[in-house]
Amino acid sequence: MQKLSRFLMRCFVLMVVIGLLVWLGQRPVFTLKQIQIEPVAGQTLKHINKAMVKRQIAETVQGNFFSVRLEDVKRGFESMPWVRHANVRRVWPNGLIVSIEEQQAFGTWDGSDSNTLINKYGELFAGRVSEIGDGARLIDFHGPDDAGKEVMSLYEKANNWFKPWGAEVTSLALTERYAWHIKLSNGMKVEFGRDEESSDKNLTEERVARLFKYWPQVQEKWANRIDAVDLRYANGFAVHLASASLKKNDVDGKKSELKQ
Repeated sequence: MQKLSRFLMRCFVLMVVIGLLVWLGQRPVFTLKQIQIEPVAGQTLKHINKAMVKRQIAETVQGNFFSVRLEDVKRGFESMPWVRHANVRRVWPNGLIVSIEEQQAFGTWDGSDSNTLINKYGELFAGRVSEIGDGARLIDFHGPDDAGKEVMSLYEKANNWFKPWGAEVTSLALTERYAWHIKLSNGMKVEFGRDEESSDKNLTEERVARLFKYWPQVQEKWANRIDAVDLRYANGFAVHLASASLKKNDVDGKKSELKQ
């Protein structure tokens, strides 16, 4: 009987404590009243209206300091335009602090009128070119909607390949069949095939290396008349001349022989 009495007493005390905590948790002092929005370290918020975001979140947040689901608040912020990541934490006794990583546009996706931008991680997000400052330099990207990361990887490779020319990639397009082409800052267009056509993963790099090897001979013959290069050939490459009288010339990579 004594053991039973002690057990019942402990249960009673526990229920009283739980009831007290529930009562305290429902006091108005713990009702969420403050939502502080701040950028992550090293950023400033250029495209997010803090006042508007606060109002929108305040209308949708459910619960108080103790019961609010931080993951739900996080998802709410990350569903907003220009928000890449959000981190939410409680501030005693009735506040939240939200640290926002704002999207940083690296390029346009499928044209400047598509209202889709891409960041440096290859992630697509909703945004308009008009929301970006006039001084921003955006790369023009095209491709399947699920190929953002691959397109960005190709961009980085191509940018490194053509550094010896002192040129940078200004646009890159990836087709549905995963063939791709780029345009360089010097006006040159370079056409690539599909690496999947060969088991050699370094196929494209080898073709670029061949281009650089024989480029002095090409320049010696046609100087600055070339506006496009086609690297889809197995043993050479083709160049397109801006002159109407001479459209295409092949360079055989094996024989080092220029052919018209």
